Parts: sequence; C-alpha cells; structure tokens
Amino acid sequence: MNVATPPMPRTTPPPLQPEKKIFRREWSRPDDRHDHQHVAWTSVRQERWEGELTVNGDIPLWLNGTYLRNGPGMWHIGNYNFRHLFDGYATLVKLNFEDGRLIAGHRQIESDAYKAAKKNNKLCYREFSEVPKTDNFLAYVGELANLFSGSSLTDNANTGVVKLGDGRVVCLTETQKGSIMIDPETLDTIGRFEYSDSLGGLIHSAHPIVTETEFLTLLPDLVSPGYLVVRMEPGTNERKVIGRVSCRGGPSPGWVHSFPVTEHYVVVPEMPLRYCAQNLLKAEPTPLYKFQWHPESKAYLHVMCKSSGKLVASVEVPLFITFHFINAYEEKDEEGRVTAIVADCCEHNADTTILDKLRLQNLRSYDGQEDVLPDARVGRFKIPLDGSPYGKLEAALDPNEHGKGMDMCSINPAYLGKKYRYAYACGAQRPCNFPNTITKVTKNLVSYDLYTHILVNEFIIMQIDLVKKEAKNWYQEGAVPSEPYFVARPGATEEDDGVVISMVSEKNGGGYALLLDGSTFEEIARAKFPYGLPYGLHGCWVPKK
Repeated sequence: MNVATPPMPRTTPPPLQPEKKIFRREWSRPDDRHDHQHVAWTSVRQERWEGELTVNGDIPLWLNGTYLRNGPGMWHIGNYNFRHLFDGYATLVKLNFEDGRLIAGHRQIESDAYKAAKKNNKLCYREFSEVPKTDNFLAYVGELANLFSGSSLTDNANTGVVKLGDGRVVCLTETQKGSIMIDPETLDTIGRFEYSDSLGGLIHSAHPIVTETEFLTLLPDLVSPGYLVVRMEPGTNERKVIGRVSCRGGPSPGWVHSFPVTEHYVVVPEMPLRYCAQNLLKAEPTPLYKFQWHPESKAYLHVMCKSSGKLVASVEVPLFITFHFINAYEEKDEEGRVTAIVADCCEHNADTTILDKLRLQNLRSYDGQEDVLPDARVGRFKIPLDGSPYGKLEAALDPNEHGKGMDMCSINPAYLGKKYRYAYACGAQRPCNFPNTITKVTKNLVSYDLYTHILVNEFIIMQIDLVKKEAKNWYQEGAVPSEPYFVARPGATEEDDGVVISMVSEKNGGGYALLLDGSTFEEIARAKFPYGLPYGLHGCWVPKK
C-alpha cells in the first residue's frame, strides 16, 4: 500500500525559450564498467549539462530560487580509480525553480586539484585518502615538505556550499585553501575565497554556521592541541577570534567536521577520533585515514559565550562519533536563566568503522543481501551549566524507529540555535549498506512521529508513534536519496510549513529531483534527470533576487 498521495498529472506550459542543453565530452569511466554498480557510486557522465526538466506534479509557485548541492562526483582520473567516497572531484548541481518550472544543471568545480589532474592525467594533490605517487625518495621528501607548507593539500571543494550574508556563494571542504567562490546561476568557478586575516592553519570545519549576519567556524590547532572559535562579518574576508578552547585529552584535537550553536553559545566538540600527523604522512591510507581513535583520551564538549569568548562549561561525555550535528538550544529555568545546553547529532555509537564502510569498493560491491551499515541514532547531549564535570549522551528517540540509520540532516533554518520540533534526514531500511530513506523526525513533549520514505517508483513509509509504540511500513528497494533540504514557505508560521528537496539516484541508472510537502511528507512533484547523478553531500538555498 502506498499512503503517499500519487503525483497528479501535470501539463507543462510551453517553455519560455527552447530547452537549453550544454554538453561537454563524456568521461571514460573505469569505475562504471560493471552494469550492476549503482549510479550513486559512479562518476558523473560528463563534466557539464543544463536543461529544463519535465515536472510530474506541481511545484509550489512560491518556490522561487535555486537549490545548490555539492559533493564528490568524479572518482577517477585516467585509468586510476579513487578509493573513498570523500576523494571525488566536486560536482555542483543546481535546481532552479521559477513559476512552477525547473531548470537543472551540473558542472565540475574547477579547483587547482581538478585542473591539474585533467592536465596531467594523474593525481597531483593530497585528497582524503589519496596521495600522489612519487618516482623516488627525494621526490617523496619534497612532497612531505609541500605537505607541511600546505601546498600539496587539495583545494577540491567537494563537501558543502553556503550562501554568505552578503550574497556570495562559497563551496567548502576541510582544507582552508579549498574555499572556492562560484556563480550560483551559471555554476562557473569564480576563484578561490581568500581569507584576509593572518590566523594561519591548514584546516577548518567543513560546516561553518552561516546566517545573514555572521559566519562562525572552528580552526583546529594541531601544534598546541585546541580550537580557535572565529567569526567573519558579511562583506568581509577577515575572520576574527572569539576565543580559544584547549583540548583536555589526547595528542591532538578531535575531528570537527561540524559543530552546533545556540542563540548565545558555540559548542565545541572534542571527539576521541583525533587528527593524526603520522597517518597524514603515510603514502597509503590507514584504516582511519587521517585520524586515530584514542578512547583513553575520553570525549568532551566545551561551551563558549559568543559575545565574550568566555568558556562557560567543559564537560566529559560518553565516547561518540559524529559527522553532523543537527541543532542545539538552551534550556532555561522558570526565571529565564540558562541551565543547560541540549545538542543533537547523528551519532554512530562510537563506532569508527563507518569511515571504512564508505570506501567505494564497499559501496559498489554490495549485493543487497547482507546488512553492513553501522548503527546510528539521534544522539542527544545535555551539557549542564552549573559547573558539573559530566554531561549526558542519550538517544533522542528509539533508533529502531528509523532503522538504526541517521545522517545528512537539515532543519528549518529559522530554528537554528533554538528549540525545534522537526528534523529531516536520511534513515535506513535494512538490509542496506548506506542510508537509503528520507526521514522526518518529529520531536514533541507528548509524542513523536517519524515518517520514512524509500524513494523509488513507490515509497516506503514508516509512521511511528513513540507513545503507542506502533509502526506501519510500506516500501520498495533500490534508490539512494541525497540530503533532504528544507525550504520554508515565505510567511510561514508553522515550523514544517515548506518543502523538502532531495536528489535521488536510482539502481537502474536513472535519477530525479524530488519535492515532498514538509508537513504531510507526501510527494508533490518530481522531475527526471536525463541520466542518473552520483550521490551528493550538502546543499544550500539561494532565493531569487
């Protein structure tokens, strides 16, 4: 049974102009030689395409703007196949919505790493798990010198894309040099986003906190283990230090792929999965790549006041592994005093194997029978502000209700740093090797509702009431959705009044853009791409000017 409303037939009005298509040469793809490989894990067919899509259903007329999605989309150079999902050269995809129409397109981000690889037909910069091959020992020593200077680190901006408060759009990865400005309309690469300060360092959080008024990020200090918390004002390229947090454990800072904020505080996570200089120097990837697991060093969360830079709490918490924090907010007593910080994340039960499961060989060789995706949950931290040395980490809801899979979350941005009820994420319908559902998590003091959809020709829908502890399921396997991104309806007063956008890669090689109603979670529109696109990571919304 399919309880989602079937999309209504839609008569597409005549286009304003003939359909625009841009084609460049198709890649010779050694990663795509086997028909059974899912299109989500194969390199994009060509480096550029643009055209108007036929829409099945109705795009809300208020939805006017461009959804941009970034992610690794080309996993080979010449005849050499990359090894890890995070290695691929960045492919930027756009969905431009205007008056019920949809123009789609994609283009490779022209980083120095990508351009050098094309020119020399080989890897030229250090990627997540890949290191350029050297011909002899002296060349290897020279490459190490370039590593310490940062010149050999990649600028392959394949992780996220953000719209700054002044309107500039920047693609990001974890290397600071991998901050690249793009044109959101043409997808042209404008050039490197140069930070004008003298803070130095080689890496930063891949996920800054970006609003109309500020840009907040963390700069890990690998020499004197800790983190700089910095702010950048709209219209500038200068980061200014709010404060510094020194690590409480371990030989180096923990990985900070993302971090949460509240209205008044920045939460700095210190994971026991820590940066490792020795692994960084090795020519071949280790099981944990650039990191090392140090459970003996324990795990901590630090809370810093945004305005003063003062550290107001530093607590030990249970060991955890997370790529992505969802949101955080302040708990107050009856007199309005902040008593604790609550921070939610996609937590992998302190299981470091999630990194190795994302090797392309693992993703491509999956036969659909064995369940190999490590468990995950909505991890909820509670950080007391009364001087207590310990914080709590618990599941915000029963992990079984979303298939023990949870990642790639978004929320209504108006609720950033505030108490919120809804989150949209990728969950799991098992057996699987990767999150394969879109999930709406509803948080309420009385009950929870969770809706899960597998996006193929029909939906899987999981509706869960955590008071009655009941679940109903309808599903069909075969599709891999990207991060569900929530866009609020202008003038909305309800938190979930808007649409959820995702791009879906199909097992048969196809793919489509999908729109779900943010409240009912029913499909309202879809538009098929001319060919399936590889799996992408994170996106942003650029409203029409």
